[in-house]
Amino acid sequence: MCGTDHRVSEERIHPTALIHPGAKLGKAVSVGAYSIVGEHVEIDDSTWIGPHVVINGHTRIGQENRIFQFCSIGEIPQDKKYAGEPTRLEIGDRNTIRECCTLNCGTAQDIGVTRLGNDNWIMAYVHVAHDCQIGSNTIIANSTQLGGHIVIGDWVILGGCTAVHQFVRIGAHSMTAAGTVLLLDMPPYVMASGNTAEPHGINSEGLKRRGFSVDAIAAIRRAYKTLYKSGLKLDEAREAIAAEVGAVPELKIVSDFLHVQGRGIIR
Repeated sequence: MCGTDHRVSEERIHPTALIHPGAKLGKAVSVGAYSIVGEHVEIDDSTWIGPHVVINGHTRIGQENRIFQFCSIGEIPQDKKYAGEPTRLEIGDRNTIRECCTLNCGTAQDIGVTRLGNDNWIMAYVHVAHDCQIGSNTIIANSTQLGGHIVIGDWVILGGCTAVHQFVRIGAHSMTAAGTVLLLDMPPYVMASGNTAEPHGINSEGLKRRGFSVDAIAAIRRAYKTLYKSGLKLDEAREAIAAEVGAVPELKIVSDFLHVQGRGIIR
């Protein structure tokens, strides 16, 4: 945080915006017409806040973010157990958050913080509930709804109107089609669709675009077949994939994912 007072960027703040004197704004922060920034908010350098945005709570926003109109950022969680604890929302750098998104702070029943990493593209009407942990370089398409306590890895793509049950984990580089309903965990690299979600191969095109080698993609495809096509029980498939990690480092995130006790995986 380079600045400690919103006056450092006063010329970029619309006269109708309401900035609490306790808020901390960095250099070259812009705040649009009729937006509200609360007492415990910190916004780092060169972040742009559009008109009619409300940012509340113990919220920290990094550098070079763009937050469009009618978003509600850092408001209290939609959780009946919430009793006013000073939980937090943390947003990294270079994220785009489009119109009418809602990102809530965490709860005392979890780690107390909702997190959004760097370079994410969050489209209109997305809801990010309390205690979600979202990585970096994700694309979350319009009207996707994330229940509480969800963990999303890097480079995930969620198609429009995807609905994700609370406590679900979504592995890195995976992808859902529009309208997918995820009630169980989705392993890394997997593509899924349907209500409820079913796996449909690996995200090979995305992996090519991110520079994965032909050999690595082939090994990931074999691991997918081990998990879903071999007839092995989950415990057996998990150990078979773990045995390949030494030769194929790209499988480590799959092995690690499968060794965490979760809601069970989509099958």
